[in-house]
Amino acid sequence: MITLQGTFISYKINMNFKMIHLNFNVFNLEKSLKFYQEVLNLKEKRRIEAADGSYIIVYLGNELSEFELELTWLASQKQPYDLGDEEFHLAFEVTDYQATLAQHQKLGIVELVNEAMGIYFILDPDGYWIEILPAR
Repeated sequence: MITLQGTFISYKINMNFKMIHLNFNVFNLEKSLKFYQEVLNLKEKRRIEAADGSYIIVYLGNELSEFELELTWLASQKQPYDLGDEEFHLAFEVTDYQATLAQHQKLGIVELVNEAMGIYFILDPDGYWIEILPAR
């Protein structure tokens, strides 16, 4: 049901939705795969390659969640992606927050630490923000 309320549209859908993946377009697929495998312990679950070589899609995940990160590489992309104001991010929970923070700091990939909130952010090779937070 869609109803108009002033200038806002209100949506009410009576169905269940399960989040399954998030897509990041990447400029250098091999560099991104290495980052996600080595820094966040994600493994390649499957890939789709266009017969004409125009794209490769790789799904990454782990045994802790069914949620997947989809990396899409497009042959037509000739320069790194413009991520605009970077007002989005992907978040990961970790069991040993302090040890993980120390490892990421050693790698030089920590972009921002918010001590008040108890979280930090790293950047992937394309500049996507990734939030790291302790398991709750």
